[in-house]
Amino acid sequence: MLLTPILLSTPDVGELEERYVLSAMRSGWVAPAGPDLDAFEAEVADRVGVPHAVGLASGTAAMHLALVSWGVGPGDVVPVSTFTFAATVNAIRYVGAEPFFVDADEETGNMSPTLLARALTQLREESASVPVVVPVDMLGKAVDYTAIAEVTREFGVRLLCDAAESLGATWQGRPAGSFGDATAISFNGNKIMTTSGGGMLLTADPKLAAHVRKLSTQAREPVAHYEHIEIGYNYRLSNILAALGRAQLTRLDAMIERRRGWRVRYKEIFAGQPGVRVLGGSDDRGDNCWLTAIVVDPLVSAWTVTELAEVLSEAQIHSRPVWKPMHLQPVSRDLRGVLDGTSERIFDTGLTLPSGSAMTDDQFERVAATIQEILV
Repeated sequence: MLLTPILLSTPDVGELEERYVLSAMRSGWVAPAGPDLDAFEAEVADRVGVPHAVGLASGTAAMHLALVSWGVGPGDVVPVSTFTFAATVNAIRYVGAEPFFVDADEETGNMSPTLLARALTQLREESASVPVVVPVDMLGKAVDYTAIAEVTREFGVRLLCDAAESLGATWQGRPAGSFGDATAISFNGNKIMTTSGGGMLLTADPKLAAHVRKLSTQAREPVAHYEHIEIGYNYRLSNILAALGRAQLTRLDAMIERRRGWRVRYKEIFAGQPGVRVLGGSDDRGDNCWLTAIVVDPLVSAWTVTELAEVLSEAQIHSRPVWKPMHLQPVSRDLRGVLDGTSERIFDTGLTLPSGSAMTDDQFERVAATIQEILV
C-alpha cells in the first residue's frame, strides 16, 4: 500500500482562512497595503504586548531592516546564535557586518548567556565595534531573556531578537516578541501560524517602526512625485496575505495546544529510554512547541538518531536533524565565534519529529507505532 507522507509541520489552514482571504480580495484591496494589513499589525502587536508592528515579506526582511535602520554595516561585529537557520546570519551579512557565532546551552539549544558574555568581553578587548546582539528562540522556546538582556545592558549593545519560531511562547510569563530593542517574527509556511510567506518587526520604538515601514516600500518620501533620499526595499507584506494571518491569529492558541499535545505524547513514548531526552528541558510551559526534537546519547542508548531516521523514512515519515550550526556551514567557514561544541553535539545526536497542528490523530499513531519498532 502506498503511504501518504507525514511531514514535519504543514500549514494548518481551512475554511476560516478561506473566508478571510476571499473577503480581502472582494474588498478590492489587492495591492500591498490595505485595511487587513493595518488590522493584522495591530492585532499581533496587541497579542505580543508591544506598541508597534510592521508587516513584512519575511522574518529575514524584518531583521535586515532593523539592522539597516540602526546603521549596522561594514566594520561592525554582531554576536549571533550559531544554532539557527541561515536566514538569521544572512541578514547580518546583507549589511556587510561580521557575524560572530555564540554557542548554545546544552539543555535548550538556545544562546548561552555565559558564552555571550565571553564573546563580548573578547570583542571589547579587540576594540571591536559591536552595535547589536542577535539571539534566536530555538524550536519555539524563548531564550533566557533575563540573562541575555543583563549581558547586553552590561556591555551597552542593542538586542535584536529572532523570534521567528516562537510566536505565542513566553519567557517568565512575558510574550516572546516583547523583549529587546526589536524582534523579528516569521509567518513562513511551516511556522506556528502562517501567511504563506511573511514576517513582522515588533518594537516599542516608534521611530524604528516608522523607518522600517518606509524602507519596506522603496523608501519613498511623502511627496506627490517619486522622491527617494535613501535606498529602499520591496519588503511589505500584502493585504491578502495579512488577511490569511488574521484568520490564523484567531486560531493560534488552539494550534499551540495541538502541538503541545504532540510534545506530551513524545515525552511519554521516550520516557524511560536510556540516553534519550526531549530538547528544551523538562519545563516547556512557556514554549509554543513549534517542533519537538529529541537528543540521543549514542554511548547510552541502544539505538541512534540515524537508525530512527531510517526507520521513519521507510514508513514515509519525515524527520530532520536539528539545525546544522552556522559555524559549520561552508559559506561561514572564515567567520569567528566563541564555541564549546554544544551545538555540534546536538546536531550530531538530535532529530526533529513531526509536530504540526494539522497532523491528525491517526497520523500521529502511525508515527508512534513506527518509533516503537526501534525502542528497547
